Amino acid sequence: MKAAVFEYARVQEIAQALDYLAQFGGDAKLLAGGQSLVPMMAMRLARPAWLIDIDRVATLKTHTFNASHVRIGAGTRQKTVEHSAEFAAALPLLRKALKWVGHEQTRNRGTIGGSVAYADPSAEIPLTCLVLNGVMNLQSQARGVRQVAAADFFQGPMFTALEDDECLTAIDLPVWQGAHVGTAFEETAIRHGDFAMASAACQLQTDDQGKVVRVSMGLGGVDGTPLVFPELSAQLQGKVLTPEIAKEVAFAAAARCNPGSDMHAQPSYRKDLAAKLLARVLIHCASDAMALTQRA
Repeated sequence: MKAAVFEYARVQEIAQALDYLAQFGGDAKLLAGGQSLVPMMAMRLARPAWLIDIDRVATLKTHTFNASHVRIGAGTRQKTVEHSAEFAAALPLLRKALKWVGHEQTRNRGTIGGSVAYADPSAEIPLTCLVLNGVMNLQSQARGVRQVAAADFFQGPMFTALEDDECLTAIDLPVWQGAHVGTAFEETAIRHGDFAMASAACQLQTDDQGKVVRVSMGLGGVDGTPLVFPELSAQLQGKVLTPEIAKEVAFAAAARCNPGSDMHAQPSYRKDLAAKLLARVLIHCASDAMALTQRA
């Protein structure tokens, strides 16, 4: 299929984009990398009257690092993060997640903010932002900038807290301080680059004895939004993470999911898959943290 007829405008400044959004609201869509929006338009799942191209807005492509967090401009290319040693040091989980996003050509054009804004339940970047407890910076002409935590931002399949007149301008992701931080991200798809049937992400920190100090874990592709499990994470604190404990926690997390069904898998299969992936990333995180402990 082909996209429905639309008007097109290219802007150079965020203020111009916000002006279009203020005028046309829900009839306008922002275009950055186009890896989420364009296929939806081709299938006529999205039919904007106006397409506002923000790819040349330089301020949306900046990123800053400090001791507590990294601010990533929403227009930052996924390949920029994937190939950056600075991002790898500050946000290793995000860099690992990006290896699962589409294909190299997808990441060359796709943006960090575009994936977040379109909020596909199977997408890797939204899951990572949720696990890291990120904060979304949303800007409108009428209200200025407001911040929304990732836990409140993702509200349903392809549905977020973004208002019709708002643009996602930046994402703040916390940097975990201290030593012995392990990270892992895994997913299963029919083919590499396809949407995930289930995905799991974890970031975990241990003390010098290998006991869990802090952990955040989540699942994607098995509900209407990515999911995190703070209550289950709290149960791991102070423990050495064994395969038995990891399996118990992972299956408890999967039991809280509500996956859909399609030609590839039934809900029961997706739950079982999610549990096994989460158990695996928990163990990988603990091993990663222990390896850092031994090298320290």
